Amino acid sequence: MSTQALRFALVGNPNCGKTSIFNRLTGARAKVANYPGVTVERRTGPVSGTSTPANLVDLPGTYSLHVSSLDEKVARDIILGQMAGEAPPDVLIAVVDATNLRLGLRLVLELEKLGRPMILALNQADAAERRGIKIDTEGLAEAIGIPVVETVAIRRHGLKALREAIDQASTRYQGTQAEVISDAGASRKESVESLYQRIEQITAAHVIAPPDKITWQDKLDRFVMHPIAGLIALFMVLLLIFQAVFAWAAPIMDLIDGSFGTLSEWVAATLPDGILKDFLADGLIAGVGGVLVFLPQIIILFFFILLLEDSGYLTRAAFLLDRPMRGVGLSGRSFIPLLSSFACAVPGIMATRTVPDPRERIIAIMVAPLMTCSARLPVYTLIIAAFIPDQKVWGIFNLQGLTLFALYIAGIVSAALAAWLLRLRHTREEFPLLLELPAFRWPSPYHLLIGLRERTWVFLRRVGTIILALSIVLWALSSFPAPPADATGAAIEYSFAGQLGRLMQPLFEPMGFTWQMCIALIPAMAAREVAISALATVYAVGGETFEQALGQTLGQSWGLPVALAYLAWFVYAPQCLATIAVVRRETNSRSATAFFTFYLFALAYVAAVITYQVSSWLLS
Repeated sequence: MSTQALRFALVGNPNCGKTSIFNRLTGARAKVANYPGVTVERRTGPVSGTSTPANLVDLPGTYSLHVSSLDEKVARDIILGQMAGEAPPDVLIAVVDATNLRLGLRLVLELEKLGRPMILALNQADAAERRGIKIDTEGLAEAIGIPVVETVAIRRHGLKALREAIDQASTRYQGTQAEVISDAGASRKESVESLYQRIEQITAAHVIAPPDKITWQDKLDRFVMHPIAGLIALFMVLLLIFQAVFAWAAPIMDLIDGSFGTLSEWVAATLPDGILKDFLADGLIAGVGGVLVFLPQIIILFFFILLLEDSGYLTRAAFLLDRPMRGVGLSGRSFIPLLSSFACAVPGIMATRTVPDPRERIIAIMVAPLMTCSARLPVYTLIIAAFIPDQKVWGIFNLQGLTLFALYIAGIVSAALAAWLLRLRHTREEFPLLLELPAFRWPSPYHLLIGLRERTWVFLRRVGTIILALSIVLWALSSFPAPPADATGAAIEYSFAGQLGRLMQPLFEPMGFTWQMCIALIPAMAAREVAISALATVYAVGGETFEQALGQTLGQSWGLPVALAYLAWFVYAPQCLATIAVVRRETNSRSATAFFTFYLFALAYVAAVITYQVSSWLLS
């Protein structure tokens, strides 16, 4: 007779090492999905190394059962068995940082009042020992009335005691059924004052800590948290990240791009002319390649984010930037999502899950695409090289470089202004930014690899399929119907996309756009940089150096006001359907997605019209 696997749930404060424990206990067998009806990630997996089967779920971090953020509400509802479509856990594993037992005990004592089977894991026991902190685990277990084990999640064999406790709990509670706890039952808790009195009594009786002294971590904090030196250090860290995202990824991106280009050429040379060859070469292969070419940037960006998060520096960066960001209605929590959006808005929007205030999270999602992502750079480079002279300004600066810098600044300033205007509709955050500063520590390579694997798979699964499907649709619009036998123009002129371009042209006439330019905007909805190949197709420019030839062609056809308007359009327009799709997934709201799409298109339209009209007047 097989033993039924019990459900164990990891519960604890943020930065307590909960995720490291989850990764060690489940390894590569973990699955990542979303909880029903919300965008909070659901991480589950079978526990390895135990004699009895057990399933583990990693709940979002929370300091208390009295919650405010979406993540904390999900954790609370699952603990109480009130999450729709989610069975309540059979046993809770409360993870507490052993170096800061006093902070973690509040949640543990609240959970104790629920009467739910529980195990207390004192994580980072080695760090506590190095600091001279001694914890009487037996006395602590007796005082709280639950098993207590010490763990070191970053070590391969640091969870042996926890696995044994899981085996014992599986045997003890086999056949029992977790019950749903009512709100009334969950609210019958000690007052805050009496709760902390009990915490002080427990720590005084069972914890021996050396007197406070200045450590190397305190000295490092004085530097990285300094309002001036800390910001300079943060700027240097961000500069390194940007250099890595753009420079380190380039060779791999070129390799992926070249590989898919070679595959496309092979298909074109091997298959006979027809719809199948066009579909495979221009639709399927081009669509997949358009997704995977950005994967190196995503991996490098998330590697640095995980590195900063594991080391404890990310929380400090949020504190440093909290005050300046509050001036525009955001907080330091939105720093990482906006930083991520410089590489790609998709992971940036996904990173807003860490923002607890739902109103701030929506605002961060709305302004994230205004950060200049890497997909805009090919378009910017082409237009700037074609229309802006390569000359010095004030004997130091390059005019083309200043133009590119101005486009970046335009996006940042516009994002700040949009965030400020959106926040005017709501009251300010009721509470200041309160974050626990975790101890500095060396990141775990195992944790980094597991985190990168999960985020890579999430990116490919959620975005890759969307871009692929849309690329195929746009290929069909650009390929059908076929041109007549006596056609003299490019084939795209006779396609649905060409007809749509002519239909769009009157709307874009105030900004000087021709119908050919409107055609290029259609396939660019799959990815912004596709606009270059679309323009090359429309203007019948080809060859190995087609970008140089295309720049010369555009320089002769457009005029500077049109080019500046085109740049203004790409600064603001949500010219990426993958971004819109991710907004729909993350907000779970059609109205929010519609507002996001409308306001960015409206902003792009107004900016392009003003740019064209003003520059035409100045140059007349």
